[in-house]
Amino acid sequence: MIAQILGSRTDEPASAQLATLAARRASGALSTEAGIVYLAAGHVVHVESALTPALGDLLTHSGALAADGWWEAIDRAGRRCRVGRQLVDSGHLAVGALELCHLGALFDAAYFVLAHDGPALRFRPGVAHWLGAVRPVPVDAVLRESRRRRELLQRIWPEPDVDRAPLARVPGAGTTDLPARRGRILAQVDGVRTAAQIATALACRTFHTLVELRRLAAAGMVAPAAPAPAPPAAAMPGAPVTSAAPAAFEAPGPSGGPLAVSAAPGHAPGPVFPDEPETALLRRLLHALEAL
Repeated sequence: MIAQILGSRTDEPASAQLATLAARRASGALSTEAGIVYLAAGHVVHVESALTPALGDLLTHSGALAADGWWEAIDRAGRRCRVGRQLVDSGHLAVGALELCHLGALFDAAYFVLAHDGPALRFRPGVAHWLGAVRPVPVDAVLRESRRRRELLQRIWPEPDVDRAPLARVPGAGTTDLPARRGRILAQVDGVRTAAQIATALACRTFHTLVELRRLAAAGMVAPAAPAPAPPAAAMPGAPVTSAAPAAFEAPGPSGGPLAVSAAPGHAPGPVFPDEPETALLRRLLHALEAL
């Protein structure tokens, strides 16, 4: 158990690891294949997943915060892990609005991190998130809410592929008499966007979007899009033509060590593996610059 706390990999489920860390009042970052859980004194202070919109996207796309205010707070307080505090102290955001949006983003990301409750990859003691603690949440509350969401979505439609795959409309399915929010979400289904991308486009929480998408799937109106065929590889004259091999998936993960700050803000395009810190930092910086 001590080796696990100090960072070696384990087959123990992430939920069990979180319970152990909570009991030890640990601070640091627990990485899984779907995201990262940040803890302070045994409480969850933030959760990141590439499968959900980032907090900055939710705040700025919804109009609650101007993009300039978001990046100003990062510039001024990111290295001190006080971005949340800076947003409030500067008058850019009311404390209640920040807490409400942050808790929604935290529970959305936690659902994906814990959806399959696979093994945690690594725990890095002392790693802090640049946002800072907004409203710490007990680990048991995060586990309980993630379980409740998983069970609710299972009752609506039991196929979890809807949560992650690009989605397409089912040909011939009717679109009349849909509730307003469900209709807006259906309008974003284009064969390319995932649930997280649809949620970002509408400045909605991912879980609310998932509920409507699973209802649409249950009604036979949307389904995971068929994968695009691989383009043929260029062939030399007289050489056999072979299909191009799929590119290796390169997944980023923020770097850090004892008392380290997590990587620069930005949204990773895939699950998090903690063994590529340089790639992680560069990719996150690229996404941050593109968002300016």
